[in-house]
Amino acid sequence: MISTARLGLRGIGLASVMALALGLSACGSSDNSGAQSAGDVDAALKKGGSLTVWTWDSTMTQVAEDFEAAHPKVKIKIVNAGTGEDQYTALQNAISAGKGVPDIAQIEYFALGQFSLAKSLVDLSGYGADKLTGSFSPGPRNAVTSGDKVFALPLDSGPMALYYNKKIFDKHKIEVPRTWDEYVTAAEKLHKADPKVFITNDIGDAGFTTSMIWQAGGRPYKVDGTKVSVDFSDAGSTTYTKTWQKMIDGKLLAPVESWTDEWFKGLGDGTIATLATGAWMPTNLETGAPKTAGDWRVAPLPQWKAGAAAGAENGGSSLAIPEASPHKELAYAFMEYANAGAGVKSRVDNGAFPATTADLESKEFLAKKFDYFGGQEANKIFSASASQVADDWSYLPFQVYANSVFNDIVGKAYVSNTKLAQGLADWQKASLAYGKDQGFTTG
Repeated sequence: MISTARLGLRGIGLASVMALALGLSACGSSDNSGAQSAGDVDAALKKGGSLTVWTWDSTMTQVAEDFEAAHPKVKIKIVNAGTGEDQYTALQNAISAGKGVPDIAQIEYFALGQFSLAKSLVDLSGYGADKLTGSFSPGPRNAVTSGDKVFALPLDSGPMALYYNKKIFDKHKIEVPRTWDEYVTAAEKLHKADPKVFITNDIGDAGFTTSMIWQAGGRPYKVDGTKVSVDFSDAGSTTYTKTWQKMIDGKLLAPVESWTDEWFKGLGDGTIATLATGAWMPTNLETGAPKTAGDWRVAPLPQWKAGAAAGAENGGSSLAIPEASPHKELAYAFMEYANAGAGVKSRVDNGAFPATTADLESKEFLAKKFDYFGGQEANKIFSASASQVADDWSYLPFQVYANSVFNDIVGKAYVSNTKLAQGLADWQKASLAYGKDQGFTTG
């Protein structure tokens, strides 16, 4: 399973302890206590200037070119400073050094808290972002706001769906599962029919696990400023672990790491038959398993309760303005264009999945036929999923660190006698211990 890849980019395993983790000294290192002055965005556009944008999103290059064409006095430099962890480390280092900080940075939703709590990001509400937040789907909207503050604008989103190989399902007479219990049954039937075929792969993935708990109604993370708590014994977490333990005990999961050559081979030869992941996946399937074009389909994410309609986000990112940027008004103008203006269509046309409800609900978007999925209008499923995401999910303000140690701790449940519930309990202890060491009040 996967959680962070988008637009043809492979997912990132957060494998090392990062200097991004916050201590209380960092939390109090800025005197920024409220929204920034709105300034004069129009005046900034007329005056022009240069912007540096750190992003791994390949669609942003065209957006920048279009923006420059509309505003000839503005020059935009797109820089790929790395994906995920690599960029966050570079960004934190630049902020600490006080030089080399970009005007705009792409930050995944789960990592936003580490920068916003350290007061390293501009509160965009003073520029009018507070009036834009209603334009985004629930999950991304919740991720970029904190009270009346807005620390970023959603760039894309990852409402989850089930991608399945219809050819394999038809061959073995497998019905598309509507619940996770039916998914387990399908996994058993499929693997019994052909021991070389697995319904999916999973060796332990923090993003997938938290997304599944999110959909199940679990809310293990509570965050109130520098006070945090973690509880993986809540009802939603327990629902997930009991079901997924059956998959582990039955050896129904392909022991293959996502985003490897072996993984793409499995998707292409039918030995990995489904993926439950974000709406950004189509491009990855098209490029990574091109020979199975026409074999795959998209279905709604299986539910924990029959007849329910609950979704979750898996992946997705935002654009934010670092406090150190000297071009805040101009940066906001470009960011609004890219995330909520004409730039959105350009990005969607080039394979991005939007976070803006207007685009998610547009007739053109919903009617798009995906040749890879046999002409299916898959966006209808993705759009519905986006609207079904509960907007009360929280990540830890040191989630990047927590995710980085997931496989060392919870991963044991996939290769030993350790139960998944115990693995999550151990992850909980490790996360809280780390938070306490960094100066957070934990409970």
